[in-house]
Amino acid sequence: MQRLLAVLFAMQVAYAAPKAQFIRVDTGVELEVLDWGGQGRSIVLLAGYLTAHAYEPLAQKLSALGHVYAITRRGLGASTHTESGFEAARSARDVIEVLAALHLPQLPVLAGHSFGGQDIGVIAASYPDRIAGIVYLNSVEDPTLKPSDFGVDPPDGKLLPSSLRSPNQPDLSSISAYQKWQLQTHGIEFPESELRQLYEIRSDGSLGKYRLPKATNQGLFKGLAKPEYDRIKVPVLALFASQPSLAALIEKYKPQTEQERGALKQKFDFDQAMQDRYRRDLLKGIPSARIVVIPGANFYIFISSTTEIVREMKLFLESL
Repeated sequence: MQRLLAVLFAMQVAYAAPKAQFIRVDTGVELEVLDWGGQGRSIVLLAGYLTAHAYEPLAQKLSALGHVYAITRRGLGASTHTESGFEAARSARDVIEVLAALHLPQLPVLAGHSFGGQDIGVIAASYPDRIAGIVYLNSVEDPTLKPSDFGVDPPDGKLLPSSLRSPNQPDLSSISAYQKWQLQTHGIEFPESELRQLYEIRSDGSLGKYRLPKATNQGLFKGLAKPEYDRIKVPVLALFASQPSLAALIEKYKPQTEQERGALKQKFDFDQAMQDRYRRDLLKGIPSARIVVIPGANFYIFISSTTEIVREMKLFLESL
């Protein structure tokens, strides 16, 4: 009985909800910071269009390696909603203000997905003395490049299989129904805590209005910046999701005509060319960067491949 109680207690500790605090980063602007605890060097997770809550599955596992925090950027979730301040330089400064307020005993490692990947790149280039290293979570890209810069023409979207152009609409009848739809459509599901940040939840449990403010959406895309890899001198780990094979795409989207099959092949070639370009640019600017391609991962690599990320981040932390 004592052993059973000990196991149950350990499970409660491992899956305890994170502590939330709000840190002022600018006049009238506070960011939500979640703290999952843990011992050792701090690991700070930065999201893009999602909030800090999206990192729940990964953060729980990473807390075995260090002290894990996650930050919700301005304009999203419980952080202050603003009309401005979404430029890459300002987002980076917001993170630096949070790090200063946390009074961390060691320089932290930052990990970022989506726009969070842009943030960590700007921080590494502009504030190298404030961090120990950065981890790109399927977020190495140059948003200033045009389709013509990749050497392969993008597909004509109108010719792609209808199942790719118009996927099944999400089931908003409940959180569990939405998660089931996500799993079937995208191979992952957001944690309930994240969905409660992204959607209004009606009294009957169904999902209502999507909460992403228009100002945040527009501001993030207006604030895009070209990566300055040659200025990054801290250690870098870049985790990529592997591209699905053409055969896998055909099996998933089932093109009905040769036109659709050809467009799907064009999409495969274009997506591969983009990823190859992003890797080349990263290594050209940071030859020491460690690149790891994770088979079976998808865009939301921090949910689809938590075990592999923890493994690679453990090695990365031990190398610092």
